[in-house]
Amino acid sequence: MSRLALITIGLIVATFVSVVIALCFGAVSIRFVDVFTILLPWFSEQPNDPIYQQIVLELRLPRVLLAILSGAGLAVSGAMLQQVTRNPLADPYLFGISAGASFGAVVMFTLLSSVSILLLPIAAFAGGLLAVFVVISIAGRSAFNQIERMLLAGVACSFMFSAGSSAMLYHSDPQAAASILFWTLGSFSQAQWSSLPAPAIIIFTSILLFFAFSRQVLAISSGDESATTLGVNVGKVRLMMLITSSLICAVIVASAGGIAFVGLLIPHLVRLTLGQRQLNNFTVVALFGGLFMLYVDLMARTLLENQEIPLGIITSAIGSIFFLLILKQRSLRTN
Repeated sequence: MSRLALITIGLIVATFVSVVIALCFGAVSIRFVDVFTILLPWFSEQPNDPIYQQIVLELRLPRVLLAILSGAGLAVSGAMLQQVTRNPLADPYLFGISAGASFGAVVMFTLLSSVSILLLPIAAFAGGLLAVFVVISIAGRSAFNQIERMLLAGVACSFMFSAGSSAMLYHSDPQAAASILFWTLGSFSQAQWSSLPAPAIIIFTSILLFFAFSRQVLAISSGDESATTLGVNVGKVRLMMLITSSLICAVIVASAGGIAFVGLLIPHLVRLTLGQRQLNNFTVVALFGGLFMLYVDLMARTLLENQEIPLGIITSAIGSIFFLLILKQRSLRTN
């Protein structure tokens, strides 16, 4: 069995074990054995505690699954952005997609008193798509050949949409603004079984699409000229991947709010542990991302007693330090 296969199996096993661990902790601590028998009741002859059963199955399990889906989606989205732009610092957050999706969702929240489950992802997707086109327009036609220029355009776009979201929040009702502000910082507290199908379908379909175009993307990551020589329609494939990444980011923003730096951090961890070429192995990238987000959510709801820390605060703290270390490493290599 190859090393990559062993790593994949190890990540799958670690994910299942981590799910059970995450279900144990919260405002009420539940024993590992009790959680295991609730998930697999046929292994125990005694009936489960109905209160524990409701906590695990109705409150914590949807949250844990949404965390895994969000981490996987952001990770594969970041890996794809880094490859199609040939920019190791590309990320849905730094690229402005997350800020654009948040802006679209905040506008919808502000304009409508009640937002449907279907309408919110559409508004977030429109905002994320707008961010992609704004970045490409600002950076110019040669954007994909000038990494630093495109990154700066993404950062500027992110600040612009964040300012728009802040302006909308400033003029909204104070009580609504407080809840929207907590949502924009990221939280899985509103996770329900009814909210899982949309992100699950979109993320899994997008990963399958990424796999379908993995060879073309690998060719593009080697250079536009070599990809064109191999018969790849570079502009079409790149735009399709950017739109798909926007869709993933939009459905995650609609479900859990803005979560920063996951798309930057996880692809670099995969690159450091498995090598550059494994960024095309989206199964491994998704498993890494799901595990990371699962433990971030566990930290968010257990670090402070009877309080929940917004996910964006934790991921931004970890991601910003990692981002600075990457920049430091790049500067040492150039010198």
